[in-house]
Amino acid sequence: MTTESFNNELEFDASRVKTKVVIETSFSKEIRILLSKGQIMKEHKTPFPILIHILEGEIMLGVKGTAHIMRSGDIIALDGDVPHDLTAKENTIVRLSLSKHDRVERLKDVLHN
Repeated sequence: MTTESFNNELEFDASRVKTKVVIETSFSKEIRILLSKGQIMKEHKTPFPILIHILEGEIMLGVKGTAHIMRSGDIIALDGDVPHDLTAKENTIVRLSLSKHDRVERLKDVLHN
C-alpha cells in the first residue's frame, strides 16, 4: 500500500506550468499539474486514454476545437489520439491520470515545445 497527497508543496509558478508524478501504480501514473491563471497547455494528444480531474480552480478545456469549462470537482475521460488543450481561468490544480504505458516525458515535451 502506498499513500500520497496532491496537496503537498502547492507552489504555483507564473513563469511555468508545474507537474509532479504524485503516485505510480501498476496500472496508472497520477500526475498533479499546477496551472497559474492564464497559463496554457497547447493542443496535444496522447496515445492512450486519460482522465482529467479538476481538484481546484477552473480551466477552459478545448477538445477537437470545442471549448468546455471545467471547474473544481469536474472529471472527463478522453480516448487516445483526441486533440485537446487547457487554459487556466484561475490558479488550478489538475489531476491527470495516465496509462502505465504512457511516458511522463511526453507531457514534459508538451510543456516545453
